[in-house]
Amino acid sequence: QVQLVESGGGLVQAGGSLRLSCAASGRTVSWSGMGWFRQAPGKEREFVGRISRSGFSTYYADSVKGRFIISRDNAKNTVYLQMNSLKPEDTAVYYCAATPGTYGSSRAAEYEYWGQGTQVTVSS
Repeated sequence: QVQLVESGGGLVQAGGSLRLSCAASGRTVSWSGMGWFRQAPGKEREFVGRISRSGFSTYYADSVKGRFIISRDNAKNTVYLQMNSLKPEDTAVYYCAATPGTYGSSRAAEYEYWGQGTQVTVSS
């Protein structure tokens, strides 16, 4: 069993930055590909990006490419989402997720464990 806890969300002005953290317990995250998703009110959960077990491979949704960076520190059992140049449309609850797949996935159904989410609000 793996528990994932996101933190770092909050209120930020457009153009600002936030860094989200996803801390894992119960099992090391080095076994899993990790992903970040988000869900805005009234919308479906949306893929943001994913990172491979080693951290060498990342992939992002077009909507965040060039602005968001995913990284991981397996020694600290933590995955990060650095969000820069934030826009009001980035407002959502952000979730991290873990999958046994080496590279992670853009499909939510392939993730086995999920965090509870952290709210990010970007004001205009």
